[in-house]
Amino acid sequence: MDIDLKTRRAEIVIKVLTELFPSIKPALRYVKPYEFLIAVILSAQCTDKKVNEVTAKLFKKYPTLESYTKADFAEFCMDIRQTGFYTNKAKNVLATTKRLLNEHAGVIPKTMQDLMQFPGVARKTASVVLGELYRVSEGIAVDTHVIRLSQKFGLTEHTNAEKIEKDLMQILPRKEWREFTLRMAEYGRQYSPAHKKDDRTDPVTKALIAENLL
Repeated sequence: MDIDLKTRRAEIVIKVLTELFPSIKPALRYVKPYEFLIAVILSAQCTDKKVNEVTAKLFKKYPTLESYTKADFAEFCMDIRQTGFYTNKAKNVLATTKRLLNEHAGVIPKTMQDLMQFPGVARKTASVVLGELYRVSEGIAVDTHVIRLSQKFGLTEHTNAEKIEKDLMQILPRKEWREFTLRMAEYGRQYSPAHKKDDRTDPVTKALIAENLL
C-alpha cells in the first residue's frame, strides 16, 4: 500500500465530500439513545429508508426500554420482518435491550469493547453508535458504501471490511472518521450508486483525475 499516494487521494476525497455535505447526520431516525442502537442493529442488510419506516411504528409500540423486555418474540419478529433476517434480529434486539437494562441501567456503554458484548453488535455497529451518541472515534464504520467507494477512489485494494478499515485508519485523520462514513454513504446514494460503479464522471473521481491521482 502506497501510503503517500493514498493519503493524497484521501485528502481530495475528504475535501470534496465536505464541500458536498458540510453538515451531515445519520439517516436513521431516533429520539432516545437506545433507539439508535436498535435501529443500527436492524439496518444490517437493509436500507436506512426501510428501517425508518419500520421503527416509526416500532418505537411507538415499544415506548420504553422495559417494554422490549416484555415483548412477545413471535410478535416482535412480525414487527420487524420488513428489515429482513428478522428472526436473528429479533433475538439480538430483545437480548440486547434486556442486557442493557439489567447490566447497564439503560445507559449505552462508551467503549468499543463494552458495546461489542451485546448480541448483534459487531465492530461496525459499535463504531456507528459510539460516533453518533458520544462523538467517540475508536474505528471507522465500514459499510457497503465505504467498501465500494474506497476501492473506486483508490484508498484500498482490499475487499475485507476489517482490512479496509485498517487502511483507512492509516490515511484519514481521526477527526474525520465519523463523518467520513456518513458522507460516503450519502455520496453513494446521491452521486455514485452501485449500478454506476464504473462511472468516472462523479465529483470525487473527477477531482482525483484532475490531480493525476487516478
